[in-house]
Amino acid sequence: MQTWLSSGTRFFPAFIAPMMAGISLSFPAPAQLQAQALPGFNTIFENVTLSPSFSPDPAIVRGISGGEMSANDVATRTETATGACTGFVDEQPDHTIVLTSVFNFLNLQVESPEDTTLVIRGPGGTWCNDDYTGKNPGIAGQWLSGTYQIWVGSYRQDEYSPYVIRMTAKK
Repeated sequence: MQTWLSSGTRFFPAFIAPMMAGISLSFPAPAQLQAQALPGFNTIFENVTLSPSFSPDPAIVRGISGGEMSANDVATRTETATGACTGFVDEQPDHTIVLTSVFNFLNLQVESPEDTTLVIRGPGGTWCNDDYTGKNPGIAGQWLSGTYQIWVGSYRQDEYSPYVIRMTAKK
């Protein structure tokens, strides 16, 4: 018999609980990086607002990848200019990131012990990626100001892996 634990709207096998314990730790950060609940955005994990010259750089959020929904259904396409929309994600985003201004350069990269995928929906469109660096997805370049929804996926349905997202404005 498998034991399941709940985290918000997602249920995890009990063996993931130790990984989630490390993810739930929070550390004080400057006001411009505070994780927060954003009105009208139901996300599973941390949300962040970034302003130009944010500190500390990189900004970091954590979560658990995967879900039951096909990433190409969330992205409403199978391919984007930044890569294929592959894997499985939750219906609701894992994170919401608000950029207060245009970023001439921002690098968002997922780091996980497992092979993960990425869907980002925001101003100007939807972007997907897989294997930006090794098995880790990411997107880098110019980003418009506004609100971005972030999904981190796993290759198999209902397969969950811990991850860290690092966001940096440094090239």
